[in-house]
Amino acid sequence: MQKDLGNYRKSYEKSSLSEEVISDNPMELFQKWFYEVEASDGVDEPNAMTVSTIGLDGFPKNRVVLLKKYTYEGFIFYTNYESEKGRAITQNPNVCISFFWPNMERQIIIKGRAEKIAENLSDGYFESRPDGSKLGAIVSKQSEVVPNREYLEKKLKDLEKEYENKEIVRPKYWGGFMVRPVSIEFWQGRPNRLHDRIRYSLQANYDWKIERLAP
Repeated sequence: MQKDLGNYRKSYEKSSLSEEVISDNPMELFQKWFYEVEASDGVDEPNAMTVSTIGLDGFPKNRVVLLKKYTYEGFIFYTNYESEKGRAITQNPNVCISFFWPNMERQIIIKGRAEKIAENLSDGYFESRPDGSKLGAIVSKQSEVVPNREYLEKKLKDLEKEYENKEIVRPKYWGGFMVRPVSIEFWQGRPNRLHDRIRYSLQANYDWKIERLAP
């Protein structure tokens, strides 16, 4: 099987990114871009991001998760701590997360270190979830092999009966990670492939060094 994609072409014309209009802190630029993509058409989940980890087998692996909160400190998402990604982060907390918003011709690449958030914060978010999502987190031993779909659906039905009229408590193996960035790169598509790339790098004094990269 073969398909040549060499004739795929797109000219990036929608915006630009210059040092004159950016702030000293990358989280402020992140928030500006996030607000702009939220207000735009064509993106169903602007908080969808790719998380890259180094697995226990030594291979990198990417998967899409949902960003649930961001602050000046970093980016928070939730997962099963015993999943493939959870175990990978426990062994090697150096991760990369990225956002791609094609309708805005923008990409953000963030290198950072992941750490578990406080249990009360994970409890608070878990309590805010619909009951079905809470039970799904309990049913799924994420990343483990299961015999079939029916196996999971039966487990869910059994749990629905077990927890009928009962509080659903967050399992200890499920919770949040915060990625604290050490580098944030903003990419804006430009004509003739002369894209704008601005990188913020965290310094020892916690200031951010700003550099332009060749496209």
